[in-house]
Amino acid sequence: MGERFKLIIAEASLELVPRELWGHPSVYKAAHKRGKRPGETLLDRTLHHQAMKKLPEGLRRGRPDVVHVELLEALESPLNKKGLLGIYVHTYNDYVIYINPDTRIPRNYNRFVGLMEQLLVLGQVPPPPAKPLMHIEPMSLGRLLAQIGACKAIAISDSGEPASFREVAREIAESPCTAILVKGFPHSDFDAKILSLVNKAYSPKIKRLEPWIHLSYLLAHLADILGIT
Repeated sequence: MGERFKLIIAEASLELVPRELWGHPSVYKAAHKRGKRPGETLLDRTLHHQAMKKLPEGLRRGRPDVVHVELLEALESPLNKKGLLGIYVHTYNDYVIYINPDTRIPRNYNRFVGLMEQLLVLGQVPPPPAKPLMHIEPMSLGRLLAQIGACKAIAISDSGEPASFREVAREIAESPCTAILVKGFPHSDFDAKILSLVNKAYSPKIKRLEPWIHLSYLLAHLADILGIT
């Protein structure tokens, strides 16, 4: 059928431990326990809370669990099973992960962490010379939108126009090439420069839901509108 919709998990809390935190005791201890260098491990607030206290925008970072759940939702969705969904992860520090729709993300969180660390260190998984299921490139969100040929971009944002998930899904379904942006971080809203790139931003009428619940509602309503069951 071809990928009709482009899902972008944007400003995702997925990154290796930044250099300025490598020497912090909590970072070194967590990395040493796994037999890795600090710069080869994912930033994770559960492990690195003390080290992240002075990290710029620390509350938006170090939550790879958000991306984990969202990828499980997206890859196992009826839309993806029907070949209608392109899936991308745009990270906080402007990298883009391209994901083969046949990829099976580990359900176990620790295995997911190991997979993402391999991806961020080596640039693809499985490692070269194998054909990648996921690969990563430095890229801004604006460049990604241009590359995938999105004719419309819609964001689920705290500051958007109030709308039900079904209303948003119906608008998405009426466009042949919509990019759907969902938050890849737990707190606050998209940066203003991200919102400047979208055509519409909608705020769910049901408040205080986690980002993966936004995604789950939206994909379910979209599949229902398209008659995919």
